[in-house]
Amino acid sequence: MAKIILTHEVNGLGVAGDVVEVKDGYARNYLVPRKLATPWSAGAEKSIEAMRKARRTRELHSIEDAQAARDALQAKPVTVTVKAGANGRLFGAVTTADIVDALGDRAKVDKRRIQIVNPIKTTGEYTVKVTLHNDVQATLDVHVVAAS
Repeated sequence: MAKIILTHEVNGLGVAGDVVEVKDGYARNYLVPRKLATPWSAGAEKSIEAMRKARRTRELHSIEDAQAARDALQAKPVTVTVKAGANGRLFGAVTTADIVDALGDRAKVDKRRIQIVNPIKTTGEYTVKVTLHNDVQATLDVHVVAAS
């Protein structure tokens, strides 16, 4: 088992600044080469605290703020306008960045907090999950329409 420090959020493992133990091959072949983690060392405690501080400033500060943002997101659907062919098939796919751009000023959401379960490749109505806080999740209705 290898002890590592996560530098980015990894689903099912933890968030930036967490110290976790994973199998050697997973750390050596996947996490470290992709810059998702660094090997743990005694001198790395300062970088761990800096990552935690950055994460705290990025996250919504309280559950009340997260619940207010959830209510704003779920109040009405967001419309994403993209290029599409005659059948409604998109040229590419709708990304989390497209959804954040379509949200505008309605709510401040980090694109890494949006989870699209199945790729959105046709026009229509979809539902995506948004994690606003460790305890608060929102479901966001996304309407994908073809650009005219």
